[in-house]
Amino acid sequence: MGASQSAEPITINNPAPPASPVSGNISPHVTLGAGCYWGTEKYIRKDFQKRFPNSVKSATVGFMNPDPNHKPNPSYREVCTGSTGHIEVLEVELYDPNAHYEELLRFFFMFHDPTTKNRQGNDVGSQYSSHIFTYDDKQASIAKKVVGQIQDSMSRGTLSNYEGSAVKTQITPATKFYPAEASHQDYLAKNPNGYCNHFFRFKTFPEL
Repeated sequence: MGASQSAEPITINNPAPPASPVSGNISPHVTLGAGCYWGTEKYIRKDFQKRFPNSVKSATVGFMNPDPNHKPNPSYREVCTGSTGHIEVLEVELYDPNAHYEELLRFFFMFHDPTTKNRQGNDVGSQYSSHIFTYDDKQASIAKKVVGQIQDSMSRGTLSNYEGSAVKTQITPATKFYPAEASHQDYLAKNPNGYCNHFFRFKTFPEL
């Protein structure tokens, strides 16, 4: 994992209204890859819950592979080689997914760069890809919608604080989640000066 980065987030002049609550059943489980999982965990555990108090029931860093026929129980060292196909992810359980799933996906795009394929900053490899794993058709539909909104905002020039101009985020069905070692859980809370290359690209979701 490389050096940390920082940048002043841009402000969207015409922010989007809050996401509309989802009707019907939707899984409370959300699994997201946004580069090094330490930063992903920090931004969702701490910063997302500042916006939506008591929204996250649990959050666990670990690994998921989009290929259902993957090698089971990978170690951190194996995943770091980039050869296993596993991605560093944060698995979240929401208290109220109908209210907060779409909001979480919007927030996901605020603190990482979805335009750099298999890379976040100095972290390079397929294990650092931008990825949304979905647990049901409703999640997949919402994920595609939010990705489309980000791409449309870039195409219209209302969002320009990413390195590239096209969203590379993958959306695939969830497979088995493998928790990382205990020392990696809640890592930045235990090591405040630890490595993190995430930062806010923008403060509010752009107008739709």
